[in-house]
Amino acid sequence: MKTLKGFKELGVNVALDDFGTGYSSLKYLSQFPLSKLKIDRLFIQEKTEQNIAIVKTIIHLSHSLNLKVIAEGVENEEDLSFLIEENCDEVQGYYFSKPVPDTKVKELFSKT
Repeated sequence: MKTLKGFKELGVNVALDDFGTGYSSLKYLSQFPLSKLKIDRLFIQEKTEQNIAIVKTIIHLSHSLNLKVIAEGVENEEDLSFLIEENCDEVQGYYFSKPVPDTKVKELFSKT
């Protein structure tokens, strides 16, 4: 906890990854000095009625707590359109790029 608070004081943003699965808990939202929640890709990829409701709820909850929200697992235009419509702050996934080594990232940034 001390380390996380130290990061926050330095201006480092901390995201809770894979929110909604595994060991993530609503309790963490009241205890940890978080900046962002990252929605697990499972909720984006498996478009059941329940998962759609969960994604909408996580986005709304994040914004209510003044947190940004990132959705991982965006693989197509439909995923992106849904998340834009729901005011998701950030997205990542194969729709934009597969993972690349750091040397490739440096190349990509040097071209801009």
